Amino acid sequence: MGLDKILAISGKPGLYELAAQSRGGFIVKSIPDGKKMAVNIRHNVSLLSEIAIYTYTEEVPLAEIFEKIKEKEDGGEAINHKSSKAELEKYFAEILPDYDEDRVYASDLKKIFQWYNLLIKNGITDFAINDEEKDTEDKTGEEE
Repeated sequence: MGLDKILAISGKPGLYELAAQSRGGFIVKSIPDGKKMAVNIRHNVSLLSEIAIYTYTEEVPLAEIFEKIKEKEDGGEAINHKSSKAELEKYFAEILPDYDEDRVYASDLKKIFQWYNLLIKNGITDFAINDEEKDTEDKTGEEE
């Protein structure tokens, strides 16, 4: 399962897997405990595959950040999200040296590390763009 089925829901802790769509929103399954629940479309829901981090030159997809953390930690867990702001910033700068410190807040870093560790603990380690998207990107311009 890639990040295209993983959701963060505003006001609700943790991450959720998109299970199905309903008339008024979504049915999601909590990643840590597997409990299902209905989410109204009025909730602020974000797909992890759509989230990007600001750098001074571009926006880097969250999937790339997770891949860089996975490489650094050899597939293990990252720094604890409850670490000090200075420790989180130092660690993140090792992963993404040119991140925009004015637009990426400590709360963002905490979420990134918390989400990464939650996914790793639950066996979700495939953060790469799925093959269909890669094929489409690779073929762009080659077909002419």
